[in-house]
Amino acid sequence: MPKISRIESIVPAIKPLKKVAAYARVSMQSERMMHSLSAQISYYSKIIQKNPDWEYAGVYADDFISGTNTVKRDEFKQMLSDCEAGKIDIILTKSISRFARNTVDLLETVRHLKSLGIEVRFEKENINSMSGDGELMLSILASFAQEESRSISENIRWATKNRFEQGIPNGKFRIFGYRWDEDQLVVEPEEAEIVKRIFQNFLDGKSRLETEKEFAAEGITTANGCRWVDSNIKVVLTNITYTGNLLLQKEFIEDPITKRRKKNRGELPQYFVENTHEPIIDMETFQYVQDEIARRKELGALANKSLNTCCFTGKIKCPHCGVSYMHNRRNDRGYMEYWNCGSKKKKKVGDGCPVGGTINHQNMVKVCMEVLGLTEFDEDAFLEQVDVIYVPKRYVLEFHMADGRVITKDCPNTGHKDCWTAEYRAKASAKRKKNGTKCIGASGFTGKIKCKNCGCNFRKATQPSATAKDGKAYYWRCAEHSNGCKTAGLREDVLKPLFADALGMAEFDDTLFRKKVDFVWVLSETELEMHLMDGTVQTLNYEPPARKCLPRTEEQKEHMRKVMKSIWTPERKAEMSERMKQMRKERGENWRKEK
Repeated sequence: MPKISRIESIVPAIKPLKKVAAYARVSMQSERMMHSLSAQISYYSKIIQKNPDWEYAGVYADDFISGTNTVKRDEFKQMLSDCEAGKIDIILTKSISRFARNTVDLLETVRHLKSLGIEVRFEKENINSMSGDGELMLSILASFAQEESRSISENIRWATKNRFEQGIPNGKFRIFGYRWDEDQLVVEPEEAEIVKRIFQNFLDGKSRLETEKEFAAEGITTANGCRWVDSNIKVVLTNITYTGNLLLQKEFIEDPITKRRKKNRGELPQYFVENTHEPIIDMETFQYVQDEIARRKELGALANKSLNTCCFTGKIKCPHCGVSYMHNRRNDRGYMEYWNCGSKKKKKVGDGCPVGGTINHQNMVKVCMEVLGLTEFDEDAFLEQVDVIYVPKRYVLEFHMADGRVITKDCPNTGHKDCWTAEYRAKASAKRKKNGTKCIGASGFTGKIKCKNCGCNFRKATQPSATAKDGKAYYWRCAEHSNGCKTAGLREDVLKPLFADALGMAEFDDTLFRKKVDFVWVLSETELEMHLMDGTVQTLNYEPPARKCLPRTEEQKEHMRKVMKSIWTPERKAEMSERMKQMRKERGENWRKEK
């Protein structure tokens, strides 16, 4: 018989298309650059769509953004996000400088894409990131691109310096009170009046904080419609441009790669250009304000009359943080006055003040009286005899006297103890009985369910349960349960549908329960009395779930038999028999009826 072999039909394998995208960028805003960006987008769109092996995945383009970092390059970040989502296999770009001018950013990005199996092709340099020598070439050429960016920045800095030397500002900067009319600053009358008022307030002795509050009350805003705040007012008071003169190079870019701006404090020369525009404030007034700012800075908090200062203000110092202690008051737990390190409010970088804690004001006054030898505190004597008080460690004061002596005294913090009077304790207890405590894990039932027997709130508890889904049941029991209160506990999973039904809810809602229910009395094991906010009262029948014991396995039964046999020895049987005989003898004939 002839041999027959079946030849299967061959289905040609379809090669999957590569998803290809392109990235383009221009860094300067001009008509020529806009044309360049459009040309790049059009060019790469055509190239990708013409290739039969490629699938068009889009062109990502950032306009007027520097390539020295990726922070503001939204399209670049979107492209990386799409790469991570598997939407791109190949990225085309014109050159390394278009992709990134920062060597570190370039290599990190290319390595990340390489780990995802995504290839980057640089057209100008003819480099493929997936090739063997691709990363080496990228490192070398990226360094050139970064140095090119640095060189361009140096050229721009040199050109800016030349303009400054000629008295020409670097661009048309924004300043409140003026507007630009071609190349000339022109006074904006309405804004100029606000500037004059800021200076006049300061001359009248008002603090910046008082001016801020005044403007807020009158609805006076900045050019952007924002509220005037302390920092804005300080900028106005210290800006010499309002005198009709220009001070050039107040700031400079520290590094062309990071683009970090830094205030010029003598690192670079500044250029003072006189009489460039109409003044709003005369030079004599401006200089007087600068002297007054310096004087107030030297005085510290004592110069700001809007602050509630005292003789201790600026006198108590932290030797570790180098800042003064700040005066605080609180009334939530009775009246308390205390001082703490100013680094807490100033959010000083680091782990915070190593001393920590606070200084009780009343205790500090007593310690000062002891150091000064006074029976009654005298502010004038304190200011005359004490130079400064250091706090080297918690609850310790180090007095540096005017005569050179150093006296160290303990100053314990008893503020909480002092304010916790019998009256306040009773008030807090009544409040907790009514509202409960706002502890972690508090729910709508917290402070609402109360024991009719003793008047205490019910508290949440957890215990194993055979009837609960996760093996745990949440119970609410009287807070005095451990001290003998006999009121029965309530299961939460039974309470919720009971209350939901009584209040007409589709399902139980914590927030709605709190709004509608004032409190719930637990009258007995099965009877509840719900008092609503509108004054109505509802009686509810609570049916506790039937107790269910878990069935024991044969192994468990056998184990318990062995345990009982080992415990119930002949000696123990004899002992228990003697005890029962003695009980019967003592109680007589009615011993079974006694409890």
